[in-house]
Amino acid sequence: MELKKITTRAIAAGVAAATLLSLAACGSGSNSADTKDDGSEMTVEVFDSLASSQGLQKSGWFAKIVKDKFNIKLNIIAPNVSGGDTVFDTRSASGNLGDLVIVGTGNGRLNKLVKAKLIEDMTPYYSSMKNVKKYDSAVKSIAKQAGKDGVWGVPQGVSSQSPTDPSEGNESAAAPYIRWDIYKEIGYPQIKDLDGLLNVLKQMQDRARQDTGKDDIYAMSLFKDRDGDMMQNAASICSWFGYTNQGSVFISADGKDVQPATKEGGIYQQALEFLNKAESMGLVDPDSTTQDWDTMRTKVTNGKTMLSIWSWLGKPRMNSDENKAKGVGFMLAPLENMKVYSDGFQPDGDGATIVAIGSKAKNKARLAKFIDWMYSPEGIYASSSNSGGAACPKDLGCFTTDKDGKNPTLTKFGQQAMTGDHANLKVSAKLGGSSYDDGYSKLNFKAVSQNDIDPNTGEAYNPLLWKSNQDETELFKDWSAHMENATNDIDYLQKAGKLSIAAGASYTTPQEDSTVSATRSSVKSETVNASWQAITAAGKFEKTLDEARTKIDNLGYKEVLKVDQQNAKDLIQARKDIVKQAK
Repeated sequence: MELKKITTRAIAAGVAAATLLSLAACGSGSNSADTKDDGSEMTVEVFDSLASSQGLQKSGWFAKIVKDKFNIKLNIIAPNVSGGDTVFDTRSASGNLGDLVIVGTGNGRLNKLVKAKLIEDMTPYYSSMKNVKKYDSAVKSIAKQAGKDGVWGVPQGVSSQSPTDPSEGNESAAAPYIRWDIYKEIGYPQIKDLDGLLNVLKQMQDRARQDTGKDDIYAMSLFKDRDGDMMQNAASICSWFGYTNQGSVFISADGKDVQPATKEGGIYQQALEFLNKAESMGLVDPDSTTQDWDTMRTKVTNGKTMLSIWSWLGKPRMNSDENKAKGVGFMLAPLENMKVYSDGFQPDGDGATIVAIGSKAKNKARLAKFIDWMYSPEGIYASSSNSGGAACPKDLGCFTTDKDGKNPTLTKFGQQAMTGDHANLKVSAKLGGSSYDDGYSKLNFKAVSQNDIDPNTGEAYNPLLWKSNQDETELFKDWSAHMENATNDIDYLQKAGKLSIAAGASYTTPQEDSTVSATRSSVKSETVNASWQAITAAGKFEKTLDEARTKIDNLGYKEVLKVDQQNAKDLIQARKDIVKQAK
């Protein structure tokens, strides 16, 4: 995100904290069981921090499923679309955040929501929530985070799988993905390290320009509008080597190393140096310092880039069925020294985001049933979207099974919904009408890990992992032949010993002192600014970073680092604890 947005949100977070604390004494929530529900249609207001669209979802296939099962309509309030943290502040001040609440819990927010009586204790309904109860330890972890006994919410992304198994399914989130067709054209050269990757990317850029006659093709194109504690593009490159960032520090998957982004010669500086060298070689799109995500992703779709830092950038925009049949698309590069970071499955879910019932909601028992349904196989399929993850529902015509309910297989409709032209895929009127894209759930809440196992079929919810859905395209076959005959990216990384799995712990950073938050905001701004300056600083890379370290230290970074190091220590302990719990 842009620096202005970072600062604004940091200030807003402080206001939100003050708002919640002021409400703690005057909230009027009730933990008693609901009054009798007559079953009539009701419109449910959903405060949804994850949603990217808002308003009443009154038509389409998901709306019809929800209406038929629960006789409710969902009216989504999405701060991401309009209002930002101001929406949270205003609704909190009114004492009514929403009937259903999907919200982040970080920095002590959950504890404040409970104290302010803005969310309901679901204990009276919990005995009937048979699907949620399968993840009882996840529910208890939320109660611990809330600082009070009760059923205050259910986290997203829960799983029944081992926390030491990779949760991504068939591909890592952040890893070096290259235009495999162009890599093939230049003869599959060896890629030993990041310097070797730059040399290969230079050859690929030259070849692509030669093939097309276009000189606006670059090895990589970057963007600024999602930067946070640091430059996101560089931070993600650190994940290629087994690190994730939390606050201002990087933590290795095995927990043996914690280092600040400012560390001289550290993993973040190595990523910045890679980008600096790329810039000096003419491999970076000159629009990178000014363009946003939307502009950059359009360039990827139009074949203007050779490198994708993430699987979810290049693959969905280039690897269409038509392109893959021709051998065209992004595939994982054989970078010899990579050790790709992977999050393990989270038995206790992603405690950073929960779904809860608002204290002022009516017919709470019905809402509890709706939440429970989202954690059922039927609800998981019904919550599918158009960007990967779980298959769309069997009853929508998305897949079939054999007579025993096993061997799930996508239908033609399902294939188009999952990987084809889903925007123009029509849904019959009796199933909700309109198009597939118009109809999918706008909640953007994934209750259960999409790569978890459906107990009915015995296979993952994600159709990309089905036995019936193995990739047989020209692109995949050529890639596999050069990558140890791997069946997918994760399979290759595991076979080659290039995967670093961090145990899937549910951990949320606690509330921090307001002075630390204020200093953190300044540190973020300086870190991000210096990062962009460093990659474009011809001959002044080291000097730019040295000056930035001095500025950051003078801002009082020592206190922020102390907090982040303790939080890192707690995360590492949480990883150890979840592994013990799973045994």
